[in-house]
Amino acid sequence: MIYRLILTLRNARYSNGARSTKAAMPTICVGNITAGGTGKTPHTEMILRELAGSERWGKADIAVLSRGYKRRSKGYQLLPADATAQLYGDEPAQIKHKFPAVQVAVDKDRLEGCRQLGSDITVLDDAYQYRKLKADLNIVLSDWNRPVTKDSLLPFGRLRDLPKRLYDSDIVIVTKCPADLTDAEKQDAARTLGYESLNHETCTAARKGKEQFLLFTRLDYGKPEPVFANGDIRYTYAHNLILISGIAEPGPMLGYLSDSYSIVEHLKYPDHHRFGAADIRKMKVAMKRNPTAVFMTTEKDAQRLRDLKKIPAELQERLFFLPVSAKFLSTNERNIFIDKLTTI
Repeated sequence: MIYRLILTLRNARYSNGARSTKAAMPTICVGNITAGGTGKTPHTEMILRELAGSERWGKADIAVLSRGYKRRSKGYQLLPADATAQLYGDEPAQIKHKFPAVQVAVDKDRLEGCRQLGSDITVLDDAYQYRKLKADLNIVLSDWNRPVTKDSLLPFGRLRDLPKRLYDSDIVIVTKCPADLTDAEKQDAARTLGYESLNHETCTAARKGKEQFLLFTRLDYGKPEPVFANGDIRYTYAHNLILISGIAEPGPMLGYLSDSYSIVEHLKYPDHHRFGAADIRKMKVAMKRNPTAVFMTTEKDAQRLRDLKKIPAELQERLFFLPVSAKFLSTNERNIFIDKLTTI
């Protein structure tokens, strides 16, 4: 009740926008209402690909600004090509490695970060609760498996903001959906989130006489890639698999891998876990118990594992990560999304 009161008072301060300031360049905010687990990074990467492929922003100076959760550096930092998760955070490091031409910066003060970047357009990673900055386009994600309207505030649930903040955004994306989702199931999902109806043609959901874009995406997994340069691709053909996960919601990845592998062990850690010597010892023990198994981890975890200096070569050879990307369930949804991105 105390947390809810604090959030209510805080949001009331910003409700009329008087305390919020726009950045000098157009900004796109990708955020959520829960404490992780909705797929912000794959959606941020999807936005970068769509911006780079568009006529309006294809030749522009595109940037990403993040807080850099659990980083060791302080203040504003522009990531170099060889950025490490330890210094800059796992998500910014991952984005920089995948999009070397994009400026990626970290700063707790998002307004100052935008000022120092000076880019043509900036994607704000996880800035929906940073109310001092008013984004030109707010995108909020909600997990298909855990709708925000069916969750509870911390510490009893995973909500870090009030569920009604969902309706303050420009676009709501329901993430991690089944690939074969029907229109009827989309309607049910819209009602679960508090909307009265969903227009499939315009992808707009109605609530109290107002309309809001409501889109649906799924996760698309790629082929395993080695975490280290000496990774031996032959291990990916193994029957047994040891999963290493330090993300909020490993369930979808676990289900996907279960179709191809027998998961004999799951070394599960909290979100953004900083790996250390004790974790290497656990991996070595698991490797001895399963001498032919491949080790699989997430893209974010791979960034942090690369920071470790004492991973044995025999473990490096069998350590792989599973790339993941976000895809819309229909061409119509993607076209509507691109139109919103390119008209801000």
